[in-house]
Amino acid sequence: MALVSVAVLPTAWAQGSYPTKPIRMVVPFPPGGGTDILSRLVANKLTEANHWTVVPDNRAGAGGTIGITETVKAGPTGYDIVMGQKDNLVVAPWLYGNLPWDPTKDLIAVAHVAYTPVVIATSAGSRFKTLADVVAAAKAAPDAITYGSPGNGTTIHLAGDLFEKAAGIKIRHIPYKGSNPALMDALAGNIDLLVSSVPSAIAQIKAGKLRPLAVTSAARSSSLPDVPTVAESGYKDFDVSTWYGVFVPAGTPVAVVTTLNTEINKLLANPEVKAAIQAQGAEPLAMKVDQFSNLLKTDYAKWKGIVQASGAKIE
Repeated sequence: MALVSVAVLPTAWAQGSYPTKPIRMVVPFPPGGGTDILSRLVANKLTEANHWTVVPDNRAGAGGTIGITETVKAGPTGYDIVMGQKDNLVVAPWLYGNLPWDPTKDLIAVAHVAYTPVVIATSAGSRFKTLADVVAAAKAAPDAITYGSPGNGTTIHLAGDLFEKAAGIKIRHIPYKGSNPALMDALAGNIDLLVSSVPSAIAQIKAGKLRPLAVTSAARSSSLPDVPTVAESGYKDFDVSTWYGVFVPAGTPVAVVTTLNTEINKLLANPEVKAAIQAQGAEPLAMKVDQFSNLLKTDYAKWKGIVQASGAKIE
């Protein structure tokens, strides 16, 4: 069902009548990762600010696509929403040939919440002090250095793949089922490098247990201002980041979409909420519904070529 289907507003959804019962926020990744952290923050703040009941519900698996599929199948109830991001909405459709939904047709991009660079890090006891150390070691021993990501074909995995190509090196990718398992193995020294969203890694970075080597965005992260970008480390124009936002199934009444967009954007303007998001390593950014929809469509088209060039496949 196309996005324009929300233009018809059933009388049962008169403005101001929503919500009348708890809202389920599907979290398509395991507890502890960047998506989970931001989802719970938004759910809790929506509950506090509006006296709603917004309940996070982790539905992990298949690169985040299981949670999206479940939300689409729930239909336009107004009470099933999902925290999606670039991984499962922009990248995954080009990796899975049989997804029962199209992100640009079967979902409405309701409210952009935040964006974040990817961080390349290593354990505090690692021999690598800089990104240049990693490149030198990889050139001396191709395919000997390992890096973990939240999963095959995720934006984070592809950030690692793009860095390999930019640096002209070969390092071995170890995919995990979510951010937290990769983080645990990096802390234990079972993998040489962790490639992660900043929200998933920042607590361990601040605790001194992970050493950040670079962030992948064009500009430095406000959460990690002392960490250089990949571009500053010698790889001009390197820029990879990911975003998070709230989606609902196509056909959800416009009154519901408008209410959710308005209330989430109010949260993002709140200094306390902004600080809480930044403390997790992300940058809050409010958008109107049409702005977020355009971002989804643009990225969806752009990343088809990136995924194909990477050769990433779902095993």
